[in-house]
Amino acid sequence: MDDRKLKILAIVVDEYIKTGEPVGSKVISNHPDIKVSSATVRNDMATLEQLGYLIQPHTSAGRVPTYSGFRLYIDKLMTVQELTVEERTRLDKSLEEQETLTEDSIIEYATQTLAELTQCAVVVANSAPKFSVISKVEIIPTGKRLYVILLITSNGTIKNRVCRLEFDLTNEQMEFFSKYIQENLQGEVIENLSDEKMEQLVTALGTYMMTLTPLVQGIYEMSKDLRHDEYTVQGEKNLLACKDFDKMDIVNFLENKNRFSAMLDDAFSGIQIKFGQESSDDFIISNSSMIMSHYKKGSKTAGSLGIIGPMRLNYARIIPYIEYFSQKITDMITDQDADARKEDGSDGN
Repeated sequence: MDDRKLKILAIVVDEYIKTGEPVGSKVISNHPDIKVSSATVRNDMATLEQLGYLIQPHTSAGRVPTYSGFRLYIDKLMTVQELTVEERTRLDKSLEEQETLTEDSIIEYATQTLAELTQCAVVVANSAPKFSVISKVEIIPTGKRLYVILLITSNGTIKNRVCRLEFDLTNEQMEFFSKYIQENLQGEVIENLSDEKMEQLVTALGTYMMTLTPLVQGIYEMSKDLRHDEYTVQGEKNLLACKDFDKMDIVNFLENKNRFSAMLDDAFSGIQIKFGQESSDDFIISNSSMIMSHYKKGSKTAGSLGIIGPMRLNYARIIPYIEYFSQKITDMITDQDADARKEDGSDGN
């Protein structure tokens, strides 16, 4: 394609983002960057349609961009609108006022702010629990043959489960299990607790296998819960208010949030953009797009977030926002983790 056709495509996308209406040749020919007749513009638009970048909804209507048209626009033609110094200063001040919050609260506040700024929904997948390690396991007697298993991970997640045994544990069995946990489970990465690993741990119980296996199984079940990302959505009302969407699509999305897990995993390789039903049935909102990024704790990926809105999003404006918030969340939870390590005397030095 020559430069003029690329300019025409860019104008069509820009106008469609603003109005949501098909763009006609007259609008384009009146643009200061286009110095040809409406007839020439129509020929170029017809070529762009043949190439799959534009589509004509009705015979007498103008053109609208296709998925491919949006992709070419985003990759090659769009000029990103960087945040101004004033915007960054205002956002920095707002977020830094939340430094006393917990990690989860920092992420929640940041994503609420992002949803308000973009008027989109924001999906957050917190992967920290599955990448964390077991810091502590306690077995607490609570009644006849009843024990509570308390599991604490390095990212501060606390899980508990009630376990009923066949017999009350003796002091000797409690001491054995405490030592067993220190040697076999403390410091273990949650994601590494596979079926095979648990079989090895049960075997390591030796003569106590029959008595203590239910406790090991309880720890395993809690670790399975932690191996799934935790999903939250902010700004659902923004989706319901958007005229570009079918309301039933939104209802289905809200009822099946966990279907976004595979899509958000793609965000681990940087900014990613997907369009509704373009290539996967997992994205169940038609005529929509999702801009995804990830955030880290230190050098490790801790989670990902995605902005969901209509396909005609102002990508040039919104992409800098998601990049900013991803980096800000990374900085804040990394600093918070470093401070906690110093207080514990476990800063890795």
